[in-house]
Amino acid sequence: MGTAVAVCFALILGSLALGGGIYETLVVDAAWPGNLGLIQPNRGGLNRKIFWMLIHPLFEIALLVSAWMNWSDRSVRLWVIVALLGHFSARAWSFAYFIPRALRFEKLDDLTPEEMRSAARWIKLSRCRPLLEAFSIAALAIILLHFASAVSG
Repeated sequence: MGTAVAVCFALILGSLALGGGIYETLVVDAAWPGNLGLIQPNRGGLNRKIFWMLIHPLFEIALLVSAWMNWSDRSVRLWVIVALLGHFSARAWSFAYFIPRALRFEKLDDLTPEEMRSAARWIKLSRCRPLLEAFSIAALAIILLHFASAVSG
């Protein structure tokens, strides 16, 4: 029972992160290159760090606890691995590429043509991150479905 609760918490927190990622991709990223102040907290824009610095650690703790609690169950271990790989590959890519550039964009006064191309590339690549997170969410959902079928059958 506790193992299912851990997976459920991870699924809820991961879904919140996925929703935030989808929102940023569809709404924020569609607007900020034309209005740089939108992503600059010091100019009254969004402070994305407030959400992400809260949700990511909570999700990662829940995901790791869920993995630890379910690792010995061979029937769900593959899905635990998929959940971990999906999330942590997105995080590694974020730390290596997205976060440094986002911080740079937040400090600019205006976008030069070169920076506009860089922003367009950043936005295009950023659309892949919610897909990686979706693999984690799907894997966690499959684990919960496995638990539900074991209880009912």
